[in-house]
Amino acid sequence: MKLIVDSGSTKADWIAIDDSGKILFTTQTLGLNPEILDEEEVIERLNDRFDILQNKNEATHLFFYGAGCGTERMKLFLSQVFQAYFPNAIVVVEEDTYAAVFATTPKGEKAIVSILGTGSNCSYFDGKELHQKVQSLGYIIMDDCSGNVFGKELIRKYYFNKMPQHLAVEFEKEYDMTPDYIKSKLYKEANPNAYLATFAKFLIQHKEDPFCKKIIYKGMKSFVKNYIRQYDNYQEVPVHFVGSIAFYLKEELEVTFEKYQIKLGNVLRRPIDGLIAYHVANK
Repeated sequence: MKLIVDSGSTKADWIAIDDSGKILFTTQTLGLNPEILDEEEVIERLNDRFDILQNKNEATHLFFYGAGCGTERMKLFLSQVFQAYFPNAIVVVEEDTYAAVFATTPKGEKAIVSILGTGSNCSYFDGKELHQKVQSLGYIIMDDCSGNVFGKELIRKYYFNKMPQHLAVEFEKEYDMTPDYIKSKLYKEANPNAYLATFAKFLIQHKEDPFCKKIIYKGMKSFVKNYIRQYDNYQEVPVHFVGSIAFYLKEELEVTFEKYQIKLGNVLRRPIDGLIAYHVANK
């Protein structure tokens, strides 16, 4: 039994398949980002799902693609945790960009592959290997155009009284905007980046409002300038995307890319289905 996992900071999709690619079970855990979780928290999230706990000794392979796995230190940490938890499995841990690459470039063509979800990332795939010019420093400093950055911007606009009144009223109905609640979520609880990303739903729902539209296009412009244009051939190859922000703001991406003469490629909400086909073909 092979376990294939696509993990962001918010959630992780798990699919178990046999050698022919038949799905044995699917489940979902909270995100397993090693940058913000310790070993005890990772194991707690695994034990919380009966299918995973029940089959941990049956797994022969674990292919884990996750946010926060961009450094060798984080890969090693998570690999050791998984190896102990799945004692009979061959464990492979890669950053989430590889999941995006395998899902969006099934024929292995050259492309720039980006992630726009809770966090953000951008790499160049030359058909065989992945190249990344910008090493992510996480949600506090980077993650341009991501859900957590958009959420942070909305909270700031609200508290600095820069949000239009009609939106502020709706914002208060949708979210608990009391200072104590927000500070607890940001500074005392796990996954503050995932909490911030929950506010992006409001931005998407009101994306036609000039206030929200301005924030969206500012974020996309920043992503193009700081990430995509790092690659000299950014106007020569397609730019693929994976993630909920890209999926729900695809039209805005098309408008932005037209201005920069960039070819928008595949835009997927989740890469997990493409990963099944990849691992069946490369067993």
